[in-house]
Amino acid sequence: MAYTEDRSVWFEGQGLWQHVPASDWHDWNWQLKNRITTAAQLEQYMTLTPAEQAGCAIANQKLALAITPYFFNLIDRGDPECPIRRQVIPRGDEMVVSEEEMLDSLGEDAHSPVPGLVHRYPDRVLFLVTDRCAAYCRYCTRSRLVSNAQDYNFHPEYERGLRYIEAHPEVRDVLLSGGDPLLLSDRKLDHLLGRLRAIKHVEFIRIGSRIPVFLPQRITPELGEVFKRHGPVWMSIHVNHPRECTQELKDACDRLAFAGVPLGNQSVLLRGVNDDAEVMKALVHRLLRMRVRPYYLYQMDLITGGSHFKVDVRKGIEIIRALRGHTTGYAVPQYVIDAPGGGGKVPINPEYIERITDDEIVFRNYQGETFRYPLKSTPRKPVEDPSPAPGAPGVMPSELFN
Repeated sequence: MAYTEDRSVWFEGQGLWQHVPASDWHDWNWQLKNRITTAAQLEQYMTLTPAEQAGCAIANQKLALAITPYFFNLIDRGDPECPIRRQVIPRGDEMVVSEEEMLDSLGEDAHSPVPGLVHRYPDRVLFLVTDRCAAYCRYCTRSRLVSNAQDYNFHPEYERGLRYIEAHPEVRDVLLSGGDPLLLSDRKLDHLLGRLRAIKHVEFIRIGSRIPVFLPQRITPELGEVFKRHGPVWMSIHVNHPRECTQELKDACDRLAFAGVPLGNQSVLLRGVNDDAEVMKALVHRLLRMRVRPYYLYQMDLITGGSHFKVDVRKGIEIIRALRGHTTGYAVPQYVIDAPGGGGKVPINPEYIERITDDEIVFRNYQGETFRYPLKSTPRKPVEDPSPAPGAPGVMPSELFN
């Protein structure tokens, strides 16, 4: 895959929906009501491949099909391998389950003291507040839960979750996720954030959302006021390819930033989408230009039916090596594997260290050059007193500034 970044282009416009009044197009509720949710709707605009036809036929048994009109416009309808298309249009490969794949690949259910709350790390909890998204990523970690296509029958219990957090003073950090929390109304978000802010030991509130990417119209001035009231609220968005970095997304990120929301990005390493160093470099550069700090690059979780997206970990390490030293450190995400079964996030880095002894650490830089950093201090001879001998001309301190 070859990719050349066009620094001047930010995709925008109504595309296939030019006939729609602009007031409707910019209304996030209109976008939700007019999502593409069936193969018949897709085929009005494009020719599906046999693999996509097979995927659409079984989508509602695994993970619902839904694409907002805004995001659908980003698909290259003439390219079956379009990186945007691969992310949201089902393929028959989703029903091929490998032996190592798991329904609950991160072991969240085993760490759930109350429905919708995951308490894996000592000082933080994951609060799942909805099972709905604006559009559905075909590699979703929570495909067992999201959209309820697998009859998981998830119903968030806000009060039980809040009471658990109140009763556990070690919890200082709450991450709202789902589904997508930003599909909640302003009123519900205002109430939920207010309740969390009222808990004295909760210091840090985060939101994980792909709404700015799928539905940037949702980031309204009114939503910004909610975040201002309860801030700082940190947010991780989810962008995988530079083509997703549209003018609309940039404007949404500006509105969030001006509302006091610090922004990071979490990407998933996906075959045929972003498993290329030049694509990743173009992505992280665009993110920084949108006030978004690249945060994590995830090795894809071992979800059922996800093997067609899987990238060799060595390729991920190669991509990080191609970024480190060749662009600003702000642009280099941390490559991680969320340990299967619930072990938490583990950093996976290129090997720069050659050896560590009692005396020194020997390492290579981004160009492969070897350097040594001493770990012991070797005393030198005392430095002779530099003060002038008696009778020798000296310099008065005041003379230094004249």
